[in-house]
Amino acid sequence: MSGGFEAPWSLPLWGLAIGLVLGALARATHFCTLAALERHWYSGDSRGLRVWMTMTLTAIIATQLLGMAGAIDTSAILYLSAPFNPLASVLGGLAFGLGMAMVGTCGFGALVQLGGGNLKALVVVTTIGLSALATQRGVLGVVREHVIEPLAIGLPGGSQSLPLLAERLSGFAIGHVVVTLVIIAFAAWILRERAFRRDIAGIATGTGLGALVAAGWWMTTQGAMAQLRPVAIEGASFVRPPAELLFHLTIQTGLVPRYSVGLVLGVVVGAVLVAARRHDMRWEACDSARELGRHLAGATLMGIGGVLALGCTIGQGVSAFSVLALSAPITFVSMLIGARIGLSWLLGDDSLYRRFRPDRATERS
Repeated sequence: MSGGFEAPWSLPLWGLAIGLVLGALARATHFCTLAALERHWYSGDSRGLRVWMTMTLTAIIATQLLGMAGAIDTSAILYLSAPFNPLASVLGGLAFGLGMAMVGTCGFGALVQLGGGNLKALVVVTTIGLSALATQRGVLGVVREHVIEPLAIGLPGGSQSLPLLAERLSGFAIGHVVVTLVIIAFAAWILRERAFRRDIAGIATGTGLGALVAAGWWMTTQGAMAQLRPVAIEGASFVRPPAELLFHLTIQTGLVPRYSVGLVLGVVVGAVLVAARRHDMRWEACDSARELGRHLAGATLMGIGGVLALGCTIGQGVSAFSVLALSAPITFVSMLIGARIGLSWLLGDDSLYRRFRPDRATERS
């Protein structure tokens, strides 16, 4: 089945269509990763985080079902085939999380905000793209290639797939057991709160977003089978694709963009349509040079960290989780730590410092 995927431009156009729905849904529901974390940490409201986890759970279920049906080529997915580098995952995750706190949103959130006329988001997306390019192909790429990448660890079978690793290490065919346990763990935490079990809108939002991310795996697999050229198997990520968009706009004008580049544009278009429909578009800019500097510094950290970690909160937190890559939990936890440190610094919250002070035990006694 490859109808509609033979033309070279079919994948970026499909990405544009999926991104349009993704951006429209995120804008309509005020979906934001950092906002969900802030409400969970500082006001005890976990609804946004449970919506986010529902998105990841849906992506996991959909992707694993597609894989079992042979509808996607999991062996060609970067998150599974890339060498496992825990240092890159941790450092990249910390940098991205800290930058996310300084900016006030992640890469995906910045694209959604841009669709509403937020010029600060334009600065953020552009800076993420430029810093990601510098880390991929520029001067920072030299440091990455000679200092970080040589520290990668070889894994049994050469794949980061947690089910495959469990089978190779145990000697038993327990891959499906691992998948089932992960799904149960996610579902148990999501549905533990009674109010969220009745939150049809929240569950539907998370389910829709997760299904759209998983759709990318199937579409790019179809494109790889239909087209006589190399095609990357992709889900959704918003660090390298903005960099590639800048590259296409300025240098590679003669090459066909990837699916993920179309996805980036689609998210902005979808957010624009919803903002215009709701009369919610308004120009916003930084109020001071200090605020602009914070956004530039944060976006730079996000671009560098996203390249090192091979993804953002959506790339690692959803796409990589959906294929159960070993890097996903390590990177995402590092992002959470970086974001919490950044928020504590910005908000003047010294609870983390007090929690780990050496004299804390003395005070208790």
